[in-house]
Parts: sequence; structure tokens; C-alpha cells
Amino acid sequence: MKNCHCGSGREYSACCQPYITGKENPPTAEALMRSRYSAYVEREIDYIINTCVHRGKDDIDYKSTRDWSEKSKWLGLKIISTQKGGISDKEGTVEFEATYERDGLKDIHHETGKFKKENEQWLYEEGHISPRTIVRSSPKTGRNEPCPCGSGKKYKHCCAV
Repeated sequence: MKNCHCGSGREYSACCQPYITGKENPPTAEALMRSRYSAYVEREIDYIINTCVHRGKDDIDYKSTRDWSEKSKWLGLKIISTQKGGISDKEGTVEFEATYERDGLKDIHHETGKFKKENEQWLYEEGHISPRTIVRSSPKTGRNEPCPCGSGKKYKHCCAV
């Protein structure tokens, strides 16, 4: 049994998987947020797109979303705060941080997402991203060091060009 990617401490099969497979609808905005993070980890791009409000679906670049999902190593989700978004609410806000690594760089996607309930289903409406400094997860290669590609040349005469 594997733990859910969303950090709930529950098993994936009893947490986000039923939402991603369409067997159940997330009961709260936070549950939708957690399942969307798990969908990025599981590379379930259709779920990510289908859980957006209708007018937002046209703004999504499917290929870029898929690339971000597939080329990133997802390291964890942290829910910072929620406002409304409960079972009986019609709208809600979830502030979160999704940590990932891509191309040797560790980054934290910090966003405050707005969610809306339409036809008894929670949907992602929009998000406001808080910019952060990217932290390199491996040491930077110096210009005069051997190139990490293994060519035997100095980095400045090889891949740095």
C-alpha cells in the first residue's frame, strides 16, 4: 500500500485516487487541491483540466501542463491555509506550496487558489502565484571544471557554450 502523494497520511487508494478516477467527487476545496497535486504526480493531466471551471479550460496549455507533470520530481505538498471551501460552501480559497525538482533545480510553487462549487462539484477557478527564489539542488559547475557530460573538456568549452 502506498501513501497518498498529497501528504494526508492516508493510503492513495482511499484518499485521492477515487477522485482522480471519477468514482467520487472531492467534498471540499482542500480535498480537490490535494487531489490535483496527486494528479500532477500521477501524470493524470485530464483530471487537472477537467477540474477547472469551464471558462478556464480554454486557457490551459495541455502540452505544457503534461511536460511540467512528467519532467518534475514531485517532493511534497504543504497546505498553508484554507478559507471557506467546506462541504456546504459554494467557494473557497486554499493557499499551498508544492515542492518539486526539475532539471536539477528545486523549486516551490506557492499559490493561493480560488475554488468554486458548480453543480455540487468543486472546481479550480484561478490562482495567484507568489514568486520564490529557485534553489539549485546540486552544486553549480564552474567554468573551468570538467564538464559534467563526461566529454573530458572544461565546462566553458563544452556544454556552457
